[in-house]
Amino acid sequence: MKYLEVDGVGQVSRIGLGTWQFGSREWGYGDGYASGAAHDIVQRARALGVTLFDTAEVYGLGKSERILAEALGDERAEVAVASKIFPVAPFPAVIKQRERASARRLKLDRIPLYQVHQPNPVIPDSVIMPGMRDLLDEGKIGAAGVSNYSLQRWQKADAALGRPVISNQVHFSLAHPEALDDLVPFAERENRVVIAYSPLAQGLLGGKYGVDNRPGGVRAVNPLFGTENLRRIEPLLQTLRDVAGEVGAKPAQVALAWLISLPGVVAIPGASSVEQLEFNVAAAEVELPAESRDALTAAARAFKPVSGARFLTDLVREKVGF
Repeated sequence: MKYLEVDGVGQVSRIGLGTWQFGSREWGYGDGYASGAAHDIVQRARALGVTLFDTAEVYGLGKSERILAEALGDERAEVAVASKIFPVAPFPAVIKQRERASARRLKLDRIPLYQVHQPNPVIPDSVIMPGMRDLLDEGKIGAAGVSNYSLQRWQKADAALGRPVISNQVHFSLAHPEALDDLVPFAERENRVVIAYSPLAQGLLGGKYGVDNRPGGVRAVNPLFGTENLRRIEPLLQTLRDVAGEVGAKPAQVALAWLISLPGVVAIPGASSVEQLEFNVAAAEVELPAESRDALTAAARAFKPVSGARFLTDLVREKVGF
């Protein structure tokens, strides 16, 4: 495993574990899930050197935090647990109350990384960040982070906090490479962290899906799996397959290895089984030659997906037979 040393948080594994699925029925949550699959996934993650575990108060309305706490057991205070507050009425007193609620569910006295889940479209960070600063001053959190922030909003949050907002968790993968333009350079320059969620684009970067093999379920309404986007992304998928063959790994592992080869970037794929967790963690050992990294970056930048409106129009046409 590879690690970053993050101020206030400690040693953070470059491959972490996203636990959104732990509290969600569509991922198999049930009465036996917490003590069964979730426990086994987390324990295996720890054995493999994973230290970053990401959750949020809205994941299963607190269930994910509770399940993660039980699965970590006595090790919960020894790892980098990250949680998030959904910024509804994010005034200082509310932020402090909500952090305490998350800490109780996580069975922690101190949350290593506490993040604002979304930029509030109405309330500025000059109102939000004083509450996070109070939590830092009181030792209730190790570091403050944000999620889904643009670079401009991240910098405004920095100024409002009066100290570094250490991380920004964003939608980032070879299929969504926009963070390369500004967030990654900022993180490298300022010694910050970009946390990549959905790093495998809902399995698209595994290389098995295409125009003739489209997924069902919730992914069927993901624009990336639309017919035109599957055509457009094929050069990127072929590059992934080619590099995977060169380095003796699978395309999805190469996609993760590309992310964590970038300065200041960590990835938090989910896992619904121990086998999937092991597969993801193995990506930390994949070494990409510079020319392979460059080829992947170029292919990612060349992928230009159609708009959501175009996807919906195409979907309707396909359904009605036009």
